[in-house]
Parts: sequence; structure tokens; C-alpha cells
Amino acid sequence: MTGSTAEEPWPVRTVARKISEWINRLGTVWVEGQLTQISARPGTGTAFLTLRDPAADVSMTVTCPTGLLRLHEPPLTDGTRVVVHAKPTFFMNRGTLSLRADEIRAVGIGELLARIERLRKLLAAEGLFDPKRKKRPPFLPRKIGLITGRASAAERDVLVNAKARWPAVDFRVENVAVQGALSVPQILDALSVLDKDPEVEVIVIARGGGSVEDLLPFSDETLCRAVSACRTPVISAIGHEPDTPLLDHVADLRCSTPTDAGKRVVPDVAEESTRIRHLRDRARRALHGWVDRERRLLDSLRSRPVLADPLTPLARRAEQVDALAERGRRALLGRLAAEQSALAATRARLTTLGPAATLARGYAVVQLTDTDGTPRVLRSIEDAPEGTRLRIRVADGALHAVVTGDRDAPAEGR
Repeated sequence: MTGSTAEEPWPVRTVARKISEWINRLGTVWVEGQLTQISARPGTGTAFLTLRDPAADVSMTVTCPTGLLRLHEPPLTDGTRVVVHAKPTFFMNRGTLSLRADEIRAVGIGELLARIERLRKLLAAEGLFDPKRKKRPPFLPRKIGLITGRASAAERDVLVNAKARWPAVDFRVENVAVQGALSVPQILDALSVLDKDPEVEVIVIARGGGSVEDLLPFSDETLCRAVSACRTPVISAIGHEPDTPLLDHVADLRCSTPTDAGKRVVPDVAEESTRIRHLRDRARRALHGWVDRERRLLDSLRSRPVLADPLTPLARRAEQVDALAERGRRALLGRLAAEQSALAATRARLTTLGPAATLARGYAVVQLTDTDGTPRVLRSIEDAPEGTRLRIRVADGALHAVVTGDRDAPAEGR
């Protein structure tokens, strides 16, 4: 749409006509959805319906001949899943867009079950049913979120059974539509609210069973993915055994009925009290047994001689220490005496062989002094010419002499 400016704008009729011409060029289309707000007034040739997407908050108005709606078998009602063959139409006078239907087909149970089975395989292939990803509900949740119909039997069953088992249990109940076109959006909103509540530690989605058509919202792909993405554990309690909705496979825990959910979401206070009493008795018996065993061990230790009469062993050890000390003293004194005797003998031998003893017997040591003043023993008369100064050492001292006379030859036989 070109050619319009702020100075030369198009009138509303021109814009509406151009939109109508553009939409009229579109062909027919097959559309699937859920019927709501069916209006077929007597005496009118056109019936008005609302076709809603079951997985999103999107809807469109559908018009069709009244005869097409009235002659349909079985009769169409709110919540029926249908496939519509229609052509988009723009009404210029009201500026609205709608679908003009010329054929409406109800989706049969077989087709719905086939679609659920295809979706089941898809979600299983993606791992949404894997037990490893399922979160374990807490043993005793601080607060339980409950998503169910208003004033329904499912709500009553969950609350009554849970409070009977644990009277102090706390619930946050979110009432939603559990069937029909509005059920999936309302359940998604309630699930988001409860998942964001930090006090809610487990969420229960409960419904009291129903037909396959009534349980279709609990096999919705958007709801299954939302439950899988929740950080809070989700318990499914749909209560329909023959045809299990996909929510039972995605939820972290499946309960067969809302009554079963009320029993499994909290422990039984009577059973837990009995268990605690039994554990206390076991602990008491174990403690008494341990004390008795340790007491017997202590009595056995106290009855042993080392503890019954601790002084006698000490006295014996003291006597042994004294005896060993005396032995050591005697051995030391004996060793000292032997060493003293050996030292005296050695001293006597040294005295006998030493120069002092020889001098005492009348001998003398004659020494002469070298030119550098160092005294040395005179060993030959040749070393002492006349005039040599000598030093003669005797037993009690030393004499100094000078060689003056002739030297005598040694006597024979000396």
C-alpha cells in the first residue's frame, strides 16, 4: 500500500477495500481447532462460532450457514475438536476478519488417539519420559501446590487424605478448568505461579478421571513441555487407568487417583511416630548394650593384677633396678682397680728403665753444646777436643767442665 502521505492520507473505506481485496485473493484453507461459543439463532441463515487453538491463547471467528451446523451428526458442542474448510473473509463495514466455512469435520476418537500416540513417541525420543530426569518429591514438603477444578471431588480427595495423614500440611490451591478450551491456558498459568513460589516444594495436578475427550488437555504438548521444564517436582493424579494421558509420563511421580496422591504426597504421622519410637528403642538398646560391654571390659581390666595391686610390681622393679645399680657399681670399681694396678706397673717399668734410675746408680750424662747453643749427648771422645765445655748431669743436678787432659783409651773388657 503505497501512495499515501501525511498530506494526502487515504480514507478508511479505501484502506478497508484494499485489505478486503488482498484477503479475497487468498484461497481456502483447512484449519484445526476447538469449537467454543457456538451461536445459531433461529430464523437466521448464518451461524457464528469461535475456533480456538487448544495449545495457545489464539482464536478466530468462523461463520457458516446455519443448516451446515444443524445438520451435522453428531451435533457440534463446545469443546469439540474439528477440522474446518474455510476461506478468510474481511468485513469492510466492521473491519473484522473471519473464516467463512463451507465444511466442518469432527475429529474422531481414533484420530485423537493416533495423534496422542505420535506425540508420545516424539516426547519419548526427546527424553522427556526418561526416569533419570525425574525429580524426587520431598519427604515432607513445606507447602504443596494443588492444581485442580473448583470444588471438585479431586480437590476434596487430595486435601482430606493428606490432612488425615499429616494434619499440619499446608496447601496452596489453584482452581482451574480441567476440561474444555480454557483448561490448558489456565493450567499453564497456575503451574507457572506455583513453580515461582519459593515455599511450594511439590505441585499436584489432579482430576477425577473422565472420557478420552475430557482428558485431552492433559495430553497437550505445551503442557507436557511446561511440566518437564518445572524446577519443582510435579505429581500427576488424573485418575484414569485405561487411557493414560501423556502428563503421567512427563510428571516426576504418577499417582493412580487423587486419593493416592493425597496419601503419597505426605508421610503418615502415625507411621512416622511409630518408626521414630522403634528407632528410639533400638538406639536405647544399642546404647545400653554398648555401656554394659564397656563396663564389663572395665571390670575385667580392674581385676587384673597390674591394676589390683600396682605397688608390688613397682617394688619388684625397684629391687631389680637397685640390684643392677649395685652390679654396675661393683663392675666399675673392679675395672678402676684393675686399671690402677696396670698403671702402677707401667709406672714402675718406666721408672726402672728411665734415665733418672740410671743416674741414681752412679752414672752421668755428658753433654756438649753446639755452636748454635743446642746441647747434645757426647757419644765419643773424638767429639770433645781439648778446651771443649761440657755439661755433666748426675742424679741430683748438673756440673760444668772443660776438657784439659789427655784422653784415656777404654779399658779392656769394659
